[in-house]
Amino acid sequence: MTQVHTTNRMRERFSVHLRAPSFHRGMMEDGQTRKWKRYGRDTTYSPINNLDDGCLMHIFSFLSPKPDRYNTALVCHRWHFLACHPRLWLRVDRSVKNLSKPGVFPSIETAVAAARPGDTILIASGGSHLASNIQIKKPLCLIGAGELPDDTTLVCSRGFDSALEFSSTCKLANLTVRAELGCCLLHRSGRLIIDSCILQCESNPLDHLSYAIVSTASATEYEVVPSAVKSCSDSVSVSQTRIEGGAKAVLASGALSLQQVRVIYARASVFFWFDMEHQQQ
Repeated sequence: MTQVHTTNRMRERFSVHLRAPSFHRGMMEDGQTRKWKRYGRDTTYSPINNLDDGCLMHIFSFLSPKPDRYNTALVCHRWHFLACHPRLWLRVDRSVKNLSKPGVFPSIETAVAAARPGDTILIASGGSHLASNIQIKKPLCLIGAGELPDDTTLVCSRGFDSALEFSSTCKLANLTVRAELGCCLLHRSGRLIIDSCILQCESNPLDHLSYAIVSTASATEYEVVPSAVKSCSDSVSVSQTRIEGGAKAVLASGALSLQQVRVIYARASVFFWFDMEHQQQ
């Protein structure tokens, strides 16, 4: 009997000894989990937040305004401030009463005048914005803030040549541009990118004067330095864009020619993809 009791006590001690490390290990794991959960709630422990504001804003500048930069602004208060900073984009919003707020403008013309080369201008959705002969001579990106191009409309009144006139590398996205007479977009020089837009020329007796896109770009300024043609040449690139009305979709009176045309017919719309570039010799 004594030997049996002794054996049982040894087994109990041995089993406690085996259980003890796993118990302490579980306590350590629980403590580590609680630690990471606590750190997870506090974004200051994230390594990227060790960067200063200038570095973070520079990183945000490489994100597409919609939806990536929008989503970035939802992370925390600091990221919201940096992602919405006027250095990254300007806003056109007629409904804002306090126009003294930095980066907010009542019209596209004032926003273009205040923008620096490389800025992004976000145009508020709802209603229409007047755009008549607005000359853009610096690299800019104009984007509609709505979910669809129909949500943000730029209107060129009768009596003006175009809604927007481009003389630099620019991008137009998620916008509807409507011209009562004349053309929606006038391309003088530079590289113009039109993505997911609607270009409308209203029907009237003078339809023969209406065009969605007019380009007057010439290749003469690049003939001296042939090596610069590929990187600096004038061009118009159109993708996923609907063109309505007018005598012609495109009028090229300069040195550009229509290339790589692709059309997709939807139930209620026709979408175009094409490029206007210098014809290769």
